[in-house]
Amino acid sequence: MKPTPKRSIVFFLIDDFTMMAFATALEPLRAANRMLGYEAYRWRLASARGASVKASNGVECTVDTSLEQERRLMTGSDRPTMVVVCGGVGIENFDNKTVLAWLREEYNRGVAIGGLCTAAHVLARAGLLANRRCAIHWENLPGFQEMFPKVNVFADLFEVDANVYTCAGGTASLDMMLKLIGEDFDDTLVNRICEQFLTDRVRSPTDRQRLPLRARLGVQNSKVLTIIELMEANLTEPLSLVQIADHVGLSRRQIERLFRQEMGRSPARYYLEIRLDRARHLLLQSSLPVVEVAVACGFVSASHFSKCYRELYARSPQQERAERKQLTAA
Repeated sequence: MKPTPKRSIVFFLIDDFTMMAFATALEPLRAANRMLGYEAYRWRLASARGASVKASNGVECTVDTSLEQERRLMTGSDRPTMVVVCGGVGIENFDNKTVLAWLREEYNRGVAIGGLCTAAHVLARAGLLANRRCAIHWENLPGFQEMFPKVNVFADLFEVDANVYTCAGGTASLDMMLKLIGEDFDDTLVNRICEQFLTDRVRSPTDRQRLPLRARLGVQNSKVLTIIELMEANLTEPLSLVQIADHVGLSRRQIERLFRQEMGRSPARYYLEIRLDRARHLLLQSSLPVVEVAVACGFVSASHFSKCYRELYARSPQQERAERKQLTAA
């Protein structure tokens, strides 16, 4: 008797999807089939119109079905058990209402819904993430939080909440799929796939996305690292240097000296730069008005924000956003 497939998965590709996230989600399924000796996992690729889709790296992928065809397959023997939306660059304004309605309908029929990389934006717009936990790439986290305040978003590698799967993209797709395969089979199969892919383990959902501050900044002083963590956690309402000094048990003069030695600039300047970095992400990844971006990053006025932004990036916030729109439209 022929073994029954464990899952039938539709990978729904959106223009400029991230190839790495897609490949690291698909490849463990292929490896599992090979090692099991039968087709435990089936998949097909779909797009809104059934046309080929170009990834953000320029590689074009042909697909098997269109959205119209997927709707016809919803009630037949070829209906999927899981739909995975593959996101990527410029997805923040995705608002194809037909796609969003299809995702809701699939979910309501008991189909698991997944999102790779920035696809949490699509799932949120479809109403599938309200009051749920989800994961998204750290670079897209600030904009997502502002756009969807009711979603519990985390800079985790992946999250599984009820029948909704999200991951931060990159190699986190591999971890999420290996967890799924482990639930379907066992750790023995997962370990064999890890060996095949030259990876030593499946990372947990809450493993950090980014390098630790110590490695990322090349800073060894624990006091400086603690201060930077405080700054990064308080961007909307910046702490005063007095508050920071009280928290870490140092004087203002000591903090000033440490930052000059370790970071090459004053703590006030460094704090300003990380707030402006967050502002830049919000400008590029959301449609928030400039004044709301300013408030979200701890600036008392839009004019002060614009002045600081121009001094650091040599262009105004409005110019930054306009350049991004031009690049997206090109």
